[in-house]
Parts: sequence; C-alpha cells; structure tokens
Amino acid sequence: MKLDKKGLLVVISGPSGVGKGTIRRALFAMTGHDLVYSVSMTTRKPRCDEENGREYWFVTREEFERNIRDGEMLEYAEFINNYYGTPLQKVNEQLEMGKEVVLEIEVQGAQIVREKRPDAILIFIAPPSMQALYERLQTRGTETWDMINERIKKAEREINLAYMYDYIVVNDTVENAADKIMAIIRAEHARVERTISAYKEMLEVK
Repeated sequence: MKLDKKGLLVVISGPSGVGKGTIRRALFAMTGHDLVYSVSMTTRKPRCDEENGREYWFVTREEFERNIRDGEMLEYAEFINNYYGTPLQKVNEQLEMGKEVVLEIEVQGAQIVREKRPDAILIFIAPPSMQALYERLQTRGTETWDMINERIKKAEREINLAYMYDYIVVNDTVENAADKIMAIIRAEHARVERTISAYKEMLEVK
C-alpha cells in the first residue's frame, strides 16, 4: 500500500560516462508504470543514435536562454560550451499525478535542484574505479582524447561533491545499481514525514 500519494522527484546524477542512462533504462524496465523520465533540454548536437524528445530535447542556444529568462527551467548547467537543463512545467504536472519523476542530470544541476527542491531525493552514481570510468568514456567513442581527459578531471571534482547527496550507489553492475535505486524509492515512500497524515486519516485517528 502506497500511503504517500504524491510522486517523488528522484535525481540520478554523477560523472559523465558513469552509466547514468544505462541504469535509468534498467530501472524503468524493472517497473516503469509509476516512473516518468524527465527528458532534459540541451544545446549540444544529437549523437547518431539519439532522437529529439527521447534522450534530450535538442534546442538552439537562443531558445534555451529564453527559457532561462522566462523562469521555465528547474535547473540548468553549462559544460563544454553547451547548456543542459530540466524544463519545469512537466516535472510539476507529473508529481501532482503521483508519478515518480526521474531526472538524469549533471552534478552542477543536482546542486541547483537541492537548493530549489529540498524534498528531492538525490542519488550519486559512482564508478567502481577511476580506471573503469576512463575505459567507459573511451569505449563510448564520442569524444576526443582531450575531451575524455577533461571529463576525467571534472569527474574527480564531482566525486568530492558526493557528500551533498542523500545516497551513493556504485555502478558495479547495472542490475545491482538499478535494484538499489528501486529500494531507495520504496523506502522513501515509507518515511514518516511523507505518510503519517495519510495513515492517521486511513485509521480515522485525530
């Protein structure tokens, strides 16, 4: 029984190349009926296997900056001359419908969400080792050596910010990581501050 009727805002974050997207897809495959993926917006060009509206909403820099000015972004960050961010309206609509809204965002964006939405559940996805992270970035084949080295340096800085999150999940295997995140979501719905009013109402206790 789910006493907490409002959805949770779940932030999956961590260094580039750590496997956030793969874990998120595995999580949705486990139980997708109450999970909604908040598609981020970006000004970077789509990769060959990406579709507009699926991995990202691909927009121009002018359009993204207009959304910033109009207050329509929950969070945004700039990295390697491109913006990444989360449109706000769809997030709020889905939460009110009782859906768990999952954000897959950069660490800088997660910091902004923490400030704006203290109720959000922040989960830091950590690599099993820096060597494993380096190999994943190399295997991905989407960046130059200079870009890979820049991402590794950025990852080292971001790992030092893991203390600001609620949970750390090590991506040793995708299945284990997805299982842990699902357990976190279930546990969060059982927290007293989220459920006590509904429970007392159900039992007709004043």
